[in-house]
Amino acid sequence: MTRKRRRLIFVLAGMTCLGIATALVLNAFDDNLVFFYSPTDLVQKHPGTTKRLRIGGLVETGSLVTSDGGKRFQFKVTDGKTDLAVSYVGVAPALFREGQGVVAEGKLAPDGSFTAATLLAKHDEKYMPPEVAAALKKSGEWRPDAEAAAPGAASPPAQSMTVQPVNAPVNAPVTSRGTSKP
Repeated sequence: MTRKRRRLIFVLAGMTCLGIATALVLNAFDDNLVFFYSPTDLVQKHPGTTKRLRIGGLVETGSLVTSDGGKRFQFKVTDGKTDLAVSYVGVAPALFREGQGVVAEGKLAPDGSFTAATLLAKHDEKYMPPEVAAALKKSGEWRPDAEAAAPGAASPPAQSMTVQPVNAPVNAPVTSRGTSKP
């Protein structure tokens, strides 16, 4: 075998390995890729029952039903236009309740309901996941009071406070630097 032929075989083998590695990486991305849908988007796009996806919106008031000692949940997620029945088995987040924002990750069932494997609830009284906020704005159900939690929103002014030094007597006057006067 000549040097030229060996070099050609080596280059072809390297390119084959690179192609196989690229295919494996792209396949791994496809398995881990999860798309976000609002209930209206889900009805319009019909993504199928085999793909894992996320839905988001508000838990419809009056729709939450728990069973099995609080381990099985059935509720409806709404974006103001469309409602979607969701079922979840597991421990719900502490902030999960009716009228609050939720993101559920799972699969669409053949009957059109959604079977969630994971529930994510908002973490405080003002936070809304960006995907849920965009879907609610798109549907016209955005609540203006939620905009106060947007990045860059004005925070309340800090209150000034006088600190008593540790080594100062309890009734000693304190200067602006926190040291006691003799």
